[in-house]
Amino acid sequence: MLKSMWEIKILNDKAKRFKTFDKRLGCWHGLFAIFAVVLIIYLFLIQIMDIKNYRLRAKRQRSSRNFIMRGDIFDRNGIKLASDKIYYDVYAHPTDYDHSPEELAKILAPYLKISKANLVEKLSGQDAVITLKKDLDRETAQKIKNLGLREISLGKKNTRIYPQGSMASHILGYYNFDADIASGVELTAKSQLEHVEKNVQTERTPDGNIIYSFSTDPVATTKPLKGKSLTLTIDTAIQHICEQELYKMVLKRQALRGTVIVMNPKNGEILAYAIYPYYDPNNYKNASPVQIKNWTLTDVFPPGSTFKIITVASAMALGKINLNTKILDTGKIKVGWWDIKNYDYSKKPYPGWINLEYLFEHSSNVGSIKVAQTMSSQEYYHMLKRFGIGSKTGIDLPGESIGLLPSWTKWDSSTHASMGYGYGASVTAIQMVSAASAFANNGVRVTPHIIKYHEEEAQNKIFKTQVMSPETARNITSLLVASVNNSKAPIKLDSYKVAAKTGTSKKPKENAAGYSNMLYTSIIGYLPASDPQVLIYVLVDSAGGGDVWGSTIAAPVFKEIANQTARILNLKPDKR
Repeated sequence: MLKSMWEIKILNDKAKRFKTFDKRLGCWHGLFAIFAVVLIIYLFLIQIMDIKNYRLRAKRQRSSRNFIMRGDIFDRNGIKLASDKIYYDVYAHPTDYDHSPEELAKILAPYLKISKANLVEKLSGQDAVITLKKDLDRETAQKIKNLGLREISLGKKNTRIYPQGSMASHILGYYNFDADIASGVELTAKSQLEHVEKNVQTERTPDGNIIYSFSTDPVATTKPLKGKSLTLTIDTAIQHICEQELYKMVLKRQALRGTVIVMNPKNGEILAYAIYPYYDPNNYKNASPVQIKNWTLTDVFPPGSTFKIITVASAMALGKINLNTKILDTGKIKVGWWDIKNYDYSKKPYPGWINLEYLFEHSSNVGSIKVAQTMSSQEYYHMLKRFGIGSKTGIDLPGESIGLLPSWTKWDSSTHASMGYGYGASVTAIQMVSAASAFANNGVRVTPHIIKYHEEEAQNKIFKTQVMSPETARNITSLLVASVNNSKAPIKLDSYKVAAKTGTSKKPKENAAGYSNMLYTSIIGYLPASDPQVLIYVLVDSAGGGDVWGSTIAAPVFKEIANQTARILNLKPDKR
């Protein structure tokens, strides 16, 4: 009886376990059925309804933009300064070889102009992609393509060329397509040069061949897209003359470097911007950093006596002096711990009472210091800021420095005095051009620029600052014209009145305090003085051989460029 009860219990337990197992198995069947239904629905949505947009993704993977060429760069008269040229690189793909390296070398050697032995060595390499040759012309590339070699591919690329060689190299800059690096206007105008109105998307096979459909435009797919062209304010004829005359003087006097900037002071358009040393942007990789650097924007220097124009104009604008002011020039003056002399102190130790015309003609240091001292440090500083000293001009070229102008709160008597004759501040070459434009433009300083802007663009790019009254600007011009006419500087022109001032300043030591024995020589001026159309600035760094002054180094360059520029622009004479 007990055995039967035990057997019955065991049978009941087994029945319960089977029942539980059947329930669990039923649940699993149900879950698998639900999973199958969900999977079928999901696959339907993906494959039929395309909820993940896989078709669009696949199309995007196959699509590519048309080949884009950069826009051309022209001078103001339509002369081409930069453009694109298409070249091809030739590659081999060892995994796709249908021919042996020896067979391929025999076929390709005549086209690549490479010896068969060298080609065999290259083709036998272990890389997944082997570069056989770069920069093939279009004609040769087409011949290779016509061979129908599956293991050979062609890479199409742009190369920037500069048909005028080294002319305006620092203005144009250079562009490297492989690394996407640039300088000059190639950098500042990058977005315009690469902008296309309509970019056509095409679908391509892994080999790069176009997949044509009913919506494909066969003309659009074969025509290369091109960015917008750019017109500069540069006049190639004037640029050539500036570079030629600058180089002559640099070579003659074995100078370190130099620049000539020619600008229309009325609108800020730069007609020429010559910088030495030059380089060829077609071969910029072979140029040194010193050659490529646009030092006229980055490097600062004491302007010397050309700054005296700004000092006198500042005092006149503030009402501290007037056209008839007389100054006691003692030939030498003590400021702080320093004795400051006129450059001609040994010949004229005590000029006595001088007028402003004499100050400019004889470049009186003492006179300039005394004019500077008529202004407080705060007044003088704020006038210099209005002239753009210690600020970027806003020129449309990269790398511009703000110069060096210490805050007036940090000036002592020596700083204030030295500022008066061009040693307290350090400027860039383009800052001096910008500041001087106010004298030639009725007291209004205009943003210098190298790109020719449309009227709407100009409103956001070119700014005007009223630095002084038109009367003050005319007074300064009359003083400069008179000083040129009375001086021995070789800048007088037969047909034009010239308003100009020369300058000579000591060159600071590079890695130490104080000054070296090298000099900066410069001149800044404009013509015709009665209605200025051209502003010219010449700066030569570290000239040697004989007398080194602004009047002996920079002035002869100024005169030749002024004569030639007046002829090219057909300026109306104002001198009888």
